[in-house]
Parts: sequence; C-alpha cells; structure tokens
Amino acid sequence: MISEEQIIKGCIENDRNCQKLLFKKYHSKMLGICLRYAKTRDEAEDVLIDAFVSVFNKIKDFRNECNIEIWIRKITVNTAINNYRKNLKHYYHNEIENYDFYNNDLKIEMTDNMSVDEILKLVQELPSGYRTVFNMYAIEGYSHQEISQALGISEGTSKSQLFKARKALQEKLNLKNKK
Repeated sequence: MISEEQIIKGCIENDRNCQKLLFKKYHSKMLGICLRYAKTRDEAEDVLIDAFVSVFNKIKDFRNECNIEIWIRKITVNTAINNYRKNLKHYYHNEIENYDFYNNDLKIEMTDNMSVDEILKLVQELPSGYRTVFNMYAIEGYSHQEISQALGISEGTSKSQLFKARKALQEKLNLKNKK
C-alpha cells in the first residue's frame, strides 16, 4: 500500500498514477463541497476538475503544515467561489441596506428525520446568491466581511442574502414537514 506521503511526492513529480490515487481518495468529499456551491451536478463536477487541476499545479508548494485534506478543501472552496464570481453577471443580487432583519437571527429548525441528501437538495434549490452566501457563512465559517471581499459584494448584500437564504430554507422545511 502506498502512503499518503508517497502519493504527494508522486504528484509533485507529475506521476499520473499518484494523481489518480489522490483524486480518488478525496473526490467524494470535495464533490460534496462543489455541490453546495454549484447550480447543477455537471457544474459541480466541472468545478471539482478545476480544483484538482489547481491542486496538481500547486502541490509542489504544499508544506505539510496542515493535513493534505484541509489544503485540498481550501483550494476546492476557493475554486467554487471563483466559479461563482466568474458567473456573477448571470446571478441576481438584491442590495438592501439598513434593514432591521440583520439583527434578527432567523434560526432554521431542521427535523431529525431529514437525511443529509434531502437537506443538500433544499440548499441546492436556493437561488445562486443565497446558496453561495449561505454555504460560505453557515458551512465554511466565513464572516460577512470575508464574503463581501471574496464575492465582490457589500457586507449588506451578504447579510441580506444570508437572511433570505435562511428564510427560504425555513419555508421549504415547513412545506416539507406539512407533507
């Protein structure tokens, strides 16, 4: 069995077998990240490929200062954000400033009987702007300032998109629970 260190060393040397092993090992987890940001599975798979191309181009800079999975995850999230930014002109952003709802911490009440796939499907149904901000804030842990810088939007837009995403998710969950 080949070790992770050997796989990384092989990737640095452009060994296709090692690249294939690294891709195979982290493909599913990273696709899950891409699916949270993409509109479709096809788009998510394209983002995943772009992310791994970046991984293989940058792997010589990997310094073992963190776990390789964390390093790949960061590249994958950044690639997904860049894909979103590149397609930003196709998305609608509603700029709302000085609304009281920023202080209203709308909580989403999940049901215990929902699977991860069902929750992911609900998140994927959100409009692109809502979905991206929700993922970055609620899942990846970015601040509104970091989101605004990464996406080229104002902090107010980030906050309004998050509020609307939470509200839309709660409405979807309420409808699902009534069934």
